[in-house]
Amino acid sequence: MTPGPPVVLLLPGQGAQQPAMAAALYDADPTFTAAMDAFFGPLGAWGTQLRADWLGGCSGAALDDASRAQPLLYAVGYALGAALSAHGVPISGVLGHSVGELAAAALAGVFTPADGARLLRARVAALAGIAAGGMLAVAASPADLTPFLDSPDRPDGVVVGAENAPKQTVLAGTEPRLSAVEFALRRHGMTCRRIAARQPFHSPAARPAARRFQRAFGRVELRPPRLPMWSAGSGARLEAGQATDPGFWAAQLAGRMRLWSALDALLCSGAVTLVEAGPGQGLTGIARRHPGVRTGASRVVPLLPAAAAGTPGAVRDAVERLRADAVARPAGGVS
Repeated sequence: MTPGPPVVLLLPGQGAQQPAMAAALYDADPTFTAAMDAFFGPLGAWGTQLRADWLGGCSGAALDDASRAQPLLYAVGYALGAALSAHGVPISGVLGHSVGELAAAALAGVFTPADGARLLRARVAALAGIAAGGMLAVAASPADLTPFLDSPDRPDGVVVGAENAPKQTVLAGTEPRLSAVEFALRRHGMTCRRIAARQPFHSPAARPAARRFQRAFGRVELRPPRLPMWSAGSGARLEAGQATDPGFWAAQLAGRMRLWSALDALLCSGAVTLVEAGPGQGLTGIARRHPGVRTGASRVVPLLPAAAAGTPGAVRDAVERLRADAVARPAGGVS
């Protein structure tokens, strides 16, 4: 492939899941198929059921529960990244959002794919006892929302769970408190949209689950990333000490996501081509709002079309777009 701007993958998290996401690539793209099977295989009967749910187009509340959405988003994100590499696209960096950050870590070599499967099983188990709740996207800044939010010390409170972009904030918390906050925001004329999640990730209610999840890292070897990696959990480039700290990965489950800050740190490092490796084009839309993309310095290419299942040639088509982009643009730099 002709050298051009470095390719950095964007890997989405909870809320991006769609029925049969990327399923058209299964059996059509050998690397993608092998990576998905390598994830499902070690999980035994649960992995067999996950594969059946995925290929069968499981939808609605069943798909939105963490027990399906989280492992499938992780597996699809990792498999898409592996397939892109196999098609000759050198991956120069990764940025993941929420559970997508674990897929990014696996692609960057922080832990092995097999350990990634074990971690996702432990993550789902840790979430089993979490209080019912969810997440709410609001067209407002965190400062705008302060009067409506609770203290982070309140276990059942509603807090900022993610800062995705200016005036694009995600709140997280338990029910019925989250519904009460949503009602108050709508009364004040704010635009809100529920995210497809049945658990209050990135809120105080998830802290007990984070502590349980941390114990799973006792059996996993963590390494510094071999690729540059930007973290929505820290809002900056991931440091080696963070990558090898189980507490960092566990705390991510309950802590605030700072996607916009991480994007800012990434796009300020030089011209890149961002490739969204996941279902839908949610991160693509966010990245296109960044000045580094709006000025034309960097570009965003969604790997899959908006339709969840994609097409058998989706990865090949994306590779052709990236090849054309590399010819048309001078090389950038991520170091």
